[in-house]
Amino acid sequence: MGEWFENFTADISGFVWGLPLIIFLVGTGLYLTIRLAFFSFRMLPYSLKLVFTKADTKSEGDITHFQALMTALAATVGTGNVVGVATAVVIGGPGAVFWMWITALVGMATKYSEGVLGVKYRQKNAKGEMSGGPMYYLEYGLGQKWLGVLFAFFAVFAAIFGIGNMIQANAASGVALDVFNIPVWITGIVFAVLIGLVLIGGVKSIGKTASILVPFMVALYLIAGILILVLHIDQVPAAFGLIFSDAFTGNAVAGGALGTVIRMGVARGLFSNEAGLGTGGIAAAAARTDVPPRQALVSMTQVFIDTIIVCTITGVSLTMAGLYTSGTEGAALTAQSFDQLLPGFGDIIVAVTLLTFIFSTILGWGYFGEKCFTYLVGDNFTLLYRVIFVLAIIPGATMSLGTVWNLGDIFNGLMAVPNLIGLLLLSGVVAAETKEFINLRKREKQEVG
Repeated sequence: MGEWFENFTADISGFVWGLPLIIFLVGTGLYLTIRLAFFSFRMLPYSLKLVFTKADTKSEGDITHFQALMTALAATVGTGNVVGVATAVVIGGPGAVFWMWITALVGMATKYSEGVLGVKYRQKNAKGEMSGGPMYYLEYGLGQKWLGVLFAFFAVFAAIFGIGNMIQANAASGVALDVFNIPVWITGIVFAVLIGLVLIGGVKSIGKTASILVPFMVALYLIAGILILVLHIDQVPAAFGLIFSDAFTGNAVAGGALGTVIRMGVARGLFSNEAGLGTGGIAAAAARTDVPPRQALVSMTQVFIDTIIVCTITGVSLTMAGLYTSGTEGAALTAQSFDQLLPGFGDIIVAVTLLTFIFSTILGWGYFGEKCFTYLVGDNFTLLYRVIFVLAIIPGATMSLGTVWNLGDIFNGLMAVPNLIGLLLLSGVVAAETKEFINLRKREKQEVG
């Protein structure tokens, strides 16, 4: 039964992530990049500066720019950066990393657009908290509530049974077992208890926790990655060369399946940074900001940090270690690769950072799923959602790796479709908001001058 279900979900995942969705996803990002005149590239330095700008206390919102970004990063910097990249390289070869980069580069405009629309069409709920995201801009911006309902429905399942929870719990239990010999069921219970305690406090509690955990875990992983590159600097050119060459040949995949390289790169790229998935708009909507583009630019930096920086370290390390054809997969492959390149403590660094990544990711997705759940059934059922979400962590920790990743890919793809439709049809709104913001920036510079 288990093997049949895994094969069944793999077939559905392959269908969902066929050529049409890949073209739709990358094409939307490319279209938005061009329509906004490469605004996402031109404004990246300013966006990174905004992350650390003093909090806006006068505007409406629940959390600061920084906390909103950390909540978004908490949800995205996780298994996608460690396990997801490993899965992509095992199945698609090192060339898959290149297609992750492409997804990220065009994905910055996608994430920016999600942030603009998320803030512009956000609504205040009965508790006085901000709620926003694709379900709101599909309903109030596009006037198509059925698409908003469709997105929210898929997002709830993704949060509980896919990318936001069970995949994370599965990766956590796997690395805890491999490195620290902790039984999978114990990891599941510990995570469930700790996550439940933080979720009780809502978005403010999540934002505060994320603003502490995320910078620490990203910094530790980056230090380890930079150390690997420095100690093995002679292997770096060859690793990048293999990534680039394999991206267009597929030679590292059985039979030279170039389509597999591209599919795995795009699918895992989306899993990593979630550009096109719509979650960026949910996090951005909670931020205190004066105009939508300001927070949207902060949200955009998440894609750059997540995929261009963190995933690159993982991908290059996996390529240099060369263990991706050994039969090992998932977190164990990344841990073994790091340990080969940093003998004695590489696997421990991966284990510690991954467990922290996963904890924060589950928190972030707990919030995303809650917003989608309450959109569907109302604010009175928040507790019910939190109980279901927390309890799902335990079986997720004990399921097979293949099944949970297949489920995650399926719900990711289904979420993306209504969101991408909304982004394309509301691209005029994003362009108009961006033009107004450019004029605002000019006035601000004149006042300073």
